[in-house]
Amino acid sequence: MRRGAAFFDLDKTILAKSSALAFARPFYRGGLLGRSDVMRSAYAQFVYLISGADHDQMEEMRAYMSALVSGWEVETVRTIVADTIDSIVDPILYDEAVELMAEHRAAGREVVIISSSGTEIVEPIGARLGADLAVGTQMAIENGRYSGEILFYAYGPYKAVAMRDLAAENGYDLDASYAYTDSHTDLPMLEAVGHPVAVNPDAELRRVAGERGWPVLDFESKVSLRPSLDSTRSKAAAGVALGAVALGVAWYAARRSASH
Repeated sequence: MRRGAAFFDLDKTILAKSSALAFARPFYRGGLLGRSDVMRSAYAQFVYLISGADHDQMEEMRAYMSALVSGWEVETVRTIVADTIDSIVDPILYDEAVELMAEHRAAGREVVIISSSGTEIVEPIGARLGADLAVGTQMAIENGRYSGEILFYAYGPYKAVAMRDLAAENGYDLDASYAYTDSHTDLPMLEAVGHPVAVNPDAELRRVAGERGWPVLDFESKVSLRPSLDSTRSKAAAGVALGAVALGVAWYAARRSASH
């Protein structure tokens, strides 16, 4: 019996900021970024929050991040994320999003987070939030380091492709599924399900949602998960993500690259 799923974008939908840019300072302290990179990330965060990101900006960000992380040791990235996830994620987590995910779980729907941020960031956040699956952009790894090649870019139309593949693999009924995102660049994601919802939408998505009669939600409240998920448990959850969930996404990216 097929059941619906709830697909959530991450940045400005579940989190109030860009998840990738939010980790700029921990990466700087861990020796992965220089001061100029942190400043550029802070500016990019400001632009992202004020105006959202259009297609050209997302493509620029992809090229920039690809060149930036080339040569980074993957285990170092995973350790930094696991050690700092509480302090980074808790202050920017939308209470309304957490409640909405709980409502979908109670209704028997699996919760899937799909974000253009890297898997090493998206998966631990997904595990911390109790998501059933987390899909992010996946970089190729050679000898324990990022090569700079992007195997799968979880952005725009590729999100919809991933959703259809996941639906076929896991038995989701997309007509009975929900999707939540803030950006007009994710229109394919919204169009892939029977219940699209615009969350904190940019101007273009708000216009489209109005024309098509889609619900619009504006999240504002922040919530901390610390009372229910302490640091030890969240690190354990990150380990689970890097085990079970990461293997699933790695298989997915390999499957996509093999099909081209």
